[in-house]
Amino acid sequence: MGKLNMKEWISQAVQSKETLAIPIMTHPGIEFIRKTVHDAVTNGQVHYEAIKALCDKYPAAAATVIMDLTVEAEAFGAEIIFPENEVPSVSGRLLADEDAIERLEIPALNKGRIPEYLKANMLAAKNITDRPVFAGCIGPYSLAGRLYDMSEIMMLIYINPEAANTLLRKCSDFITRYCMALKATGVNGVVMAEPAAGLLSNEDCLQYSSLFVKEIVEKVQDDNFTVVLHNCGNTGNCTQAMVYTGAAAYHFGNKVKMEEALKEVPSDALAMGNLDPVSLFKMAGPEEMKQATLQLLETTREYPNFVLSSGCDIPPHTPLANIDAFYSALEEFNKSRIQ
Repeated sequence: MGKLNMKEWISQAVQSKETLAIPIMTHPGIEFIRKTVHDAVTNGQVHYEAIKALCDKYPAAAATVIMDLTVEAEAFGAEIIFPENEVPSVSGRLLADEDAIERLEIPALNKGRIPEYLKANMLAAKNITDRPVFAGCIGPYSLAGRLYDMSEIMMLIYINPEAANTLLRKCSDFITRYCMALKATGVNGVVMAEPAAGLLSNEDCLQYSSLFVKEIVEKVQDDNFTVVLHNCGNTGNCTQAMVYTGAAAYHFGNKVKMEEALKEVPSDALAMGNLDPVSLFKMAGPEEMKQATLQLLETTREYPNFVLSSGCDIPPHTPLANIDAFYSALEEFNKSRIQ
């Protein structure tokens, strides 16, 4: 959308009588254009075409890129497994011990699939002009866990907080550079996925995630670029720590009670969520999907900053009837609001 003022866009979303929907969704688009997940996560052109196909079909208030939490780990040198029809995953552990943290180099932005992701974002920003486009990246603590091993990083923050901070600093510096490059493609914001931080207490989440995220937010967020902090690991235990970052929007997973999370989010920041991507979007029937959507809209009715979304990335092979049910529930609810 070129230089869209995102501050104004957010305040209009809050003031609007209608609730907006921004599901985190790319997989149905990949299926529309008859490509595989592997095609989309390795080829920026295919990735963009999938996003565009979804924009042409559904009235989402913003476009989002695929939630792939292996791109940054791969750039650092982690080994990645690429299934044909599932999102890639990190194999094994890149950093075997604390000494490896010291030796770890911060990669350049031409490593791994970073260029393909920058290309997808650039194409989306250039060709999708009727709504904001949100890029994606991983959060610092989740990246550290992917490089050092999830359970090992949780122990490291207690055994050797200094080494943990060194690793988090390196992860954070790289994510900052990547976000700057994403911003330069012309997209309107980034959804930063920090699910592993949801496993921590509020205090640890603050110290080992939010402090770093806040620094990134302060460097990249401005009137034209919004950081959406996503934490689907949060069960309500660290919403406060999330809000400390100063992101302009927060995205919640289905483990949280949305109306509880909304109490903690500032009224001028968007709070997005949180219909279960697997048990509802993928596994439920359309009627159940519609009822669950209406119910969520009812329980959040009092919060004008609520944005309807999935709790996480909608998985491959989600029935289109359920996506239609999601939007028809929204339409019905918005009509009743306006009347």
